[in-house]
Amino acid sequence: MAVGPAIFPEMLPIKGFRLGTTSAEIKYKERKDLVVMEVTEGAVIAGVFTLNRFCAAPVQICKKHLASFATSTAAKRYLVTNTGYANAGTGPDGYQNSLAVCERLATIKGVPVENVLPYSTGVIGEPLPVTIINGGLDRCLDTLSETGWVDAASGIMTTDTRPKGASVALDINGNSVSITGISKGSGMIMPNMATMLAYVATDVGLSQSLAQALLKEAADKSFNQATVDGDTSTNDSCMLIATGVSAVTFETSMDAGYAEFKAAFIAVCVELAQAIIRDGEGATKFVTVRVEQAESRAEARDVAYTVAHSPLVKTALFAADPNWGRILAAIGRAPINDLDVDKVSVFLDNVLLAEQGGVARSYKEDDGARIMAQEEFSIVIRLGRGDVAADVWTCDFSYDYVKINADYRS
Repeated sequence: MAVGPAIFPEMLPIKGFRLGTTSAEIKYKERKDLVVMEVTEGAVIAGVFTLNRFCAAPVQICKKHLASFATSTAAKRYLVTNTGYANAGTGPDGYQNSLAVCERLATIKGVPVENVLPYSTGVIGEPLPVTIINGGLDRCLDTLSETGWVDAASGIMTTDTRPKGASVALDINGNSVSITGISKGSGMIMPNMATMLAYVATDVGLSQSLAQALLKEAADKSFNQATVDGDTSTNDSCMLIATGVSAVTFETSMDAGYAEFKAAFIAVCVELAQAIIRDGEGATKFVTVRVEQAESRAEARDVAYTVAHSPLVKTALFAADPNWGRILAAIGRAPINDLDVDKVSVFLDNVLLAEQGGVARSYKEDDGARIMAQEEFSIVIRLGRGDVAADVWTCDFSYDYVKINADYRS
């Protein structure tokens, strides 16, 4: 089950970036589960990662190898992703297993091991099947292609019901450039990051510092505004790959055309992040929780997340039950010590639910039920404290969410 259209977009190739996918039968037979991405010489790669303290072995290695890029050779670089097993909570053996995959791929391609970045997603706590994964690397490499995005989007899926991609072409100073990305994620989704992987590539050239700053801002305005269930995972990684093959290069944020490029890049990330929420495990609703009239963005996000994470709110969303009391209760326990509840108003789309500490006199239950029966709608909360707003995207909790997660390891 997924919310919204399931049409996969046209994926524009990115010169200098190739993707190969195979079925290595890591956990399931006849399912794409191993992806290798090849990055041309001289490209810039940036990443943001989970803040979970039990961060997985591949995340640890990826961060370490990224830090070494400044001193490594100009050889091609490779990103390798396996599904089925997260290789998290696996201790020193897990680290060595992930490194063994990197070493095997580095040997095949004749590059330093630091030029390989690993990613894993799947069940936590179980050992990585290194022999099986390494046995599939050659088949991945045989399929490397700049047009390999669709298969790769499927190859990184776990509990996802459909692949997720976004792509855009734009004109920068008279030159055509492209941005293309894929993501995976369905459950264990919460900011900082979530149980998600995202890879966004562009043929634009970027300085290392600018690429890192851009990715952090884009993640904060997209993936870090998405929550399915409030669980932060151990493996989350979001990568920016700038091949620099086009005629456009940006060294600083003040360069001509950069503002337009940044807006397009963030838009791609937003599309990928929202696709994750639309495919939330068992989701039947896509809901924007918008908090307005806050004193700060942090305050607005705190209130929005408190509502979006509430199991009582989320089950009411599934039932299309406009139980406004649950929303008020969630707002009231948000971390704002001096909140004046008499100034708070709550809307479902344009239907006023509550104001001045209670239900609005104009509110009719049928109007609320009509809005909540929609596949997509907004909960708008006005705090009456300032002029700052923030959005959070979330979904409902359905019976299928419980079934999927109860059976996850079977």
